[in-house]
Amino acid sequence: MNYWLVKQEPADYAWATFVKDGCTAWTGVRNFQARNQLRAMKSGDLVFYYHSGEEKSVVGLARVGGEAYRDPTADEGDWSAIGLVPVKALAKPVSLAVIKADRILQELPLVKQSRLSVMPLNGKQFNRVLELADTTI
Repeated sequence: MNYWLVKQEPADYAWATFVKDGCTAWTGVRNFQARNQLRAMKSGDLVFYYHSGEEKSVVGLARVGGEAYRDPTADEGDWSAIGLVPVKALAKPVSLAVIKADRILQELPLVKQSRLSVMPLNGKQFNRVLELADTTI
């Protein structure tokens, strides 16, 4: 299994809206590195949902619902989308400040490449975020 983190402005698509919808197509990614991460996702992979903007916190856990496909919102270019399904809210959001202060998480792309909207995590990083969130799967 692979682990991921996706970022979203809560004003554009908040975790609560995602949960209410029950699933979403993760579209609109227009960065080649992030697009390649979408293409690497496999059905069943776990994904942290991060609220960017003022909140700057990991707030939920989702699951990849299927393989990447052509992004229907792209008028031109070779862009991909992925289906995501909410799993659960984290018991305690994990802020960017906490992530930056944690020695296990300091190497996350979230810290190193803050503008990247889709990024991988290794198993140790994934489990550390769950631990900081007081959340079990």
